[in-house]
Amino acid sequence: MDTLTAPEASIEATVSTNAVLNSFSVDLTGSPVRDLNQALHNAVEGQSWTVTSPGGKHSLAVGIDADVTVTIEGHAGYYAAGMHQKGEVTINGNAGVGLAENIMSGRVHVKGDASQSAAATGHGGLVVIDGNAGARCGISMKGVDIVVGGNIGHMSAFMAQAGRLVVCGDAGDALGDSIYEARIYVKGTVASLGADCVEKPLQAEHLAELAELLAAAGRTDNPTDFKRYGSARNLYHFHVDNSTSY
Repeated sequence: MDTLTAPEASIEATVSTNAVLNSFSVDLTGSPVRDLNQALHNAVEGQSWTVTSPGGKHSLAVGIDADVTVTIEGHAGYYAAGMHQKGEVTINGNAGVGLAENIMSGRVHVKGDASQSAAATGHGGLVVIDGNAGARCGISMKGVDIVVGGNIGHMSAFMAQAGRLVVCGDAGDALGDSIYEARIYVKGTVASLGADCVEKPLQAEHLAELAELLAAAGRTDNPTDFKRYGSARNLYHFHVDNSTSY
């Protein structure tokens, strides 16, 4: 494995010089986050990157658009793996606010907990959180799949338009408030449902879908232990009987 250090050479220059290598290690005690992200933007598909001493720094591994694997050995701050487009990012620790915000494709996996607004506005890809997720998990999700091994906080899947949210623990208040066509699966208890979110039948197609998502996240939970939630479709058009719900 080639170790990239500063200030002897910038990360970008070292990657260019050692482009034939497939494995790289970056120690953030001596390398700026900006240089790390630039190197990842310049990375060649098939490369493997390890980031050590992240120290909870913000905006780690953002905007990756090549099929590379990135492993962050420690905790990440705000907006880790934001705007993710390709490849895989694994965080062997916790993640701060806005994990994988606006993810388009690929995979982001957090081995610990994630703070609020995880995978907000995500259009695609898979986000796996082994621990708990804070408030507003999956807010305004537009096609992303999210699997949370623990609990999620209040207002999760608020205005969720498309995609699937799987919760293997409990869900906080106002789950799925003003939801559109996203699907929510919860194994534990739900503190309360938001406006226009209702429990729906768990049919064969949903069990198959859920089993696939759990397997993709490396989980062995039984799909029949979950309940499904989605839109009652009463807020799609204004009706005077629902005026207090707007």
